[in-house]
Amino acid sequence: MKELDITVVNKILNEIVEYEMAGVVRYAHSSLMISGPFRIPIVQFLQEQANESLTHALQAGEFITGFDGHPSQKISQIKENHNHSIQQILQESLEHEQHAIALYKKLLEEVADASVMLEEYARGQIGQEEQHALEIKKMLRDFAQ
Repeated sequence: MKELDITVVNKILNEIVEYEMAGVVRYAHSSLMISGPFRIPIVQFLQEQANESLTHALQAGEFITGFDGHPSQKISQIKENHNHSIQQILQESLEHEQHAIALYKKLLEEVADASVMLEEYARGQIGQEEQHALEIKKMLRDFAQ
């Protein structure tokens, strides 16, 4: 087994904290901007995503403090294009999920063969984010027709 580099792991986990906290803001804001006949289920979905992003940020923060690190109070930059169509919001949500997958894969690559706990955590998060991306892709299908 390779040695776990706590400094690098905490740096990646802080990237995750910052990105997931940006997800809270992104999804909450997006849920407020939805209008039209499909508003209610989409708002519910986006608010669930906001809550889940907070949970994910807190999980990463718990690992950081467990490794004697300090969780970041920053959030990643959120692009605002002022186009709040359902299609645009869902497309931005898909891009957000895909970037989250990349962050968790970065963590997985770093902790592979060094920590079973962190490997399992990263794999679980990747699976969840991939599932969200799949759901969003399904929602976007109507716009492709």
